[in-house]
Amino acid sequence: MAEKLRVTLVKSPIAQVPKNKKTAEALGFKKLHQTREFPDNAAVRGMLKQIQHMVEVEEI
Repeated sequence: MAEKLRVTLVKSPIAQVPKNKKTAEALGFKKLHQTREFPDNAAVRGMLKQIQHMVEVEEI
């Protein structure tokens, strides 16, 4: 496993299921094409799996 994950929001959460909107918000995404870095752990991976159709993930 990588040490960190670089995640970019590439699809708008506007037309998504409310649960997915809240997951994107909990990860700190406020704008489209915003990039955030997270530690690579099971909790973050689970959240990213839930919104995998909305984000691009890069291991760094």
